[in-house]
Amino acid sequence: MQNTLKRDLKARHLTMIAIGGSIGTGLFVGSGATIAQAGPAGALLCYVIIGLMVYFLMTSLGELAAYLPVSGTFATYGARYVDESFGFAIGWNYWYNWAITVAVDLVAAQLVISYWLDSGSYSWLWSLLFLSLIFALNYISVKGFGEAEFWFALIKVVTVIVFIILGVAMIADIFLNWFNHATLVQVDGVTTVVSNAPSPWQNWQIGDAPFVGGFASMIGVAMIVGFSFQGTELIGIAAGESEEPEKNIPKSMKQVFWRILLFYVLAIFVVSLIIPYTDPLLLRNDEADISVSPFTLVFENSGLLFAAALMNAVILTSVLSAGNSGMYASTRMLYALAKEGKAPRIFARLSKSGVPRMALFATTCVAMLCFLTSMFEDKRVYLWLLNLSGMTGFIAWLGIAISHYRFRKGYIAQGLDIQQLPYRSSLFPFGPIFAFVLCLIITLGQNYEAFLQDQIDWNGAIATYIGIPMFLLIMLGYKLVKRTKWVKYQDMDFSRIKP
Repeated sequence: MQNTLKRDLKARHLTMIAIGGSIGTGLFVGSGATIAQAGPAGALLCYVIIGLMVYFLMTSLGELAAYLPVSGTFATYGARYVDESFGFAIGWNYWYNWAITVAVDLVAAQLVISYWLDSGSYSWLWSLLFLSLIFALNYISVKGFGEAEFWFALIKVVTVIVFIILGVAMIADIFLNWFNHATLVQVDGVTTVVSNAPSPWQNWQIGDAPFVGGFASMIGVAMIVGFSFQGTELIGIAAGESEEPEKNIPKSMKQVFWRILLFYVLAIFVVSLIIPYTDPLLLRNDEADISVSPFTLVFENSGLLFAAALMNAVILTSVLSAGNSGMYASTRMLYALAKEGKAPRIFARLSKSGVPRMALFATTCVAMLCFLTSMFEDKRVYLWLLNLSGMTGFIAWLGIAISHYRFRKGYIAQGLDIQQLPYRSSLFPFGPIFAFVLCLIITLGQNYEAFLQDQIDWNGAIATYIGIPMFLLIMLGYKLVKRTKWVKYQDMDFSRIKP
């Protein structure tokens, strides 16, 4: 048996893991809903602000992961620099989150396949097939996972690039048409340009555009955008198996954010100029209907009649990519917990190829159990599990901000030279503080409408926020049993260990 994880992930793997983890149905389908809800400028502003938050979170994670590249990441950092119970709760919540997410992706795969082939009562066989594929990719070796994720992500990246190129060409044509029909008109000594052709900015001038719905819509869109960016933190999980982590992690951190923000912001800008926010298809926001995807609509407008089928194929790779990443992340987190004595030791066993296969088996079993709950007509249990896991990504982000802030403070308090850090995040302490505050607002505001009604919607509120009390229950339970204490700056352990 292997004693340690193998460092077989290269810089290109790390970059694509982070990109592939965040570019998915949130962009391909959900982005249309953000424009319909907040207007073109409102949606664009939200993506910029949330993108800035994610940037600071990524740089915080980069500093931690480059210094201590272990697969436990959030759990290990939380235990070392905050409180052992804090790390314990983050670790178990994050493992559970991704195990459930794999099940959700398996169900989503059924919806995608039904576009081409309606399997009726046997549609679950598609989920079983995809689960077997994802399991095999993670079972063989970490290099198998890395290569699969690289190609899955590459398909999505190429799709976004082609979309932006076609969109820019269509927008340029709109501008040229406007200029070709333009004339100079002088009124009261002031010369203005008037054109008989439609204005290139006409979609930004419809109704309440460019901002729609005011502050409430911006909050609602911020939550959608925040969810769509989740997955970028996967690069931290992969740090424990990265080749030359001190070199490759900083390199990936510098590249990933700008690529993601470029894809998202440019894509939203293109959609906003070509498709009006009042388009009925955008307002439908049906995740199961590929025809409502703004990408599909733009491709169709450019003359690609097979656009819906093309986007359906891309979304299928997105689902498989998300499931593949989820299986990897949850397996490595369970392995890290077991290695630190916070989970049964059997899950810390590694195969000769360096894969924690016992942890992989356990994660697969949980994913299958949750998937089976979705097959029953009464889906309340499944929906509660889904809501419980949905909050955990934001809790992990909060954990990153807190851990990094205390890490840097403790590092300085012990007289260590920050110039010796392999990678330093910018604008400390503003970065982690800004990310923490904004992330906390999004977390607590996910379903604020439930408390503004004449009668508070307790069922909706509990279903949305159940992840918070669950996290606190796990943390406080561990704290009471183990009698852990808040780690003081002078007592922090800055020794560098192998994963």
